[in-house]
Amino acid sequence: MLQHVRFTTAGESHGKGALAIVEGIPAGLPISPADIAADLARRQLGYGRGGRMEIEKDTGEILSGVRLGETLGSPIAIWIPNRDHANWATSMSVYPQPGADDESLRRVYLPRPGHADLVGMLKYDRADARDILERSSARETSARVAAGAVARRLLSELGVSIGSHVTRIGAEHGEPPAERPADLNALSDSSRVRCLDAEAEARMVGAIAAAGEAGDTLGGEFEVVATGLPVGLGSHVSWDRRLDGRLAGAMMSIQAMKGVEIGLGFEASRRRGSEVHDEIAADSVQSRAGGFRRARNHAGGLEGGTTTGEPLVIRVAMKPLSSLTRPLASVDVRTGEAAAAVRERSDVCAVPAAAVVGEAMLALVLADAMVEKLGGDSLAEIRANLEGFLRRTIDRARPRA
Repeated sequence: MLQHVRFTTAGESHGKGALAIVEGIPAGLPISPADIAADLARRQLGYGRGGRMEIEKDTGEILSGVRLGETLGSPIAIWIPNRDHANWATSMSVYPQPGADDESLRRVYLPRPGHADLVGMLKYDRADARDILERSSARETSARVAAGAVARRLLSELGVSIGSHVTRIGAEHGEPPAERPADLNALSDSSRVRCLDAEAEARMVGAIAAAGEAGDTLGGEFEVVATGLPVGLGSHVSWDRRLDGRLAGAMMSIQAMKGVEIGLGFEASRRRGSEVHDEIAADSVQSRAGGFRRARNHAGGLEGGTTTGEPLVIRVAMKPLSSLTRPLASVDVRTGEAAAAVRERSDVCAVPAAAVVGEAMLALVLADAMVEKLGGDSLAEIRANLEGFLRRTIDRARPRA
């Protein structure tokens, strides 16, 4: 039976907090709450965020699965309290609130176009959209980022790094440098919108400010990159083991994401094969690529659903957020009459934060693929299995007399 890294989250946006549970992490992995807090803090940054970020100061308390600074091999539970819950204690109470009116319970009868409000009400037979929007809110991604921080620590111990940067906000596009910096996040995190192009950053900030003044929102695109991956993660043998499919599904599962590209992506459909495919050459120095290298990386680090050893490059498109301060037309579900959608507190633009969530989802999928490929109950065992696999691939690549 293949080993896997799995995770789940629980919690509502204005409930007591968010909970992440991660299974399949091997024993002996050094980790601390500071590792989790660092990524949670990065998720809260970015020009265009709303007032909620002034209230919450996410850290992440490890409840189980870690002792004396090392994982035990058992499920890891991480708790992220919601400070804002104190202001929502009545409306988000677990217990019935007899006599409470719609205003005190913050009921929502005016679903927002583009959000899960209406379809969720219909699917789950709920009269109040609050029952839907609390869970469908992107506040849930705090738990994903906490889980992803654990996966990132495992990958780091195995020589893999993950970073991201924003390439577009609205109509404003940034041109990244010809070569990505070795520490991608160190550079992108220093930008207000996590963009590597300083001139584009200024235009993006202006576009966000203008949208906010107009009561509107903006989406955009970001790129997530993993380096140091070994060849051979994923597989071509079954549809659900192809790593590109697993990665695309993970990225599309993030709230408000509408498109995913790997490598050249859609651009590959517009070129001839000779302009797309990455020519192969022998290179004994490239131990993680099995003793080979690609002349370029148009494939984005994946061929046949399997990693090549080249950097894994994914671009993701995010739609504008559906909570507008100038609401769009909707319907009052109590009467069926036309009405403006509810106004919920929200961000003008959350693309920089979404890129950090993309890092977390990439880390979780890659950690799963690494454990699936290498097996092992402890970090030392997985590391030894990785070293043995890489030795075998290099030996195969050597010319035979």
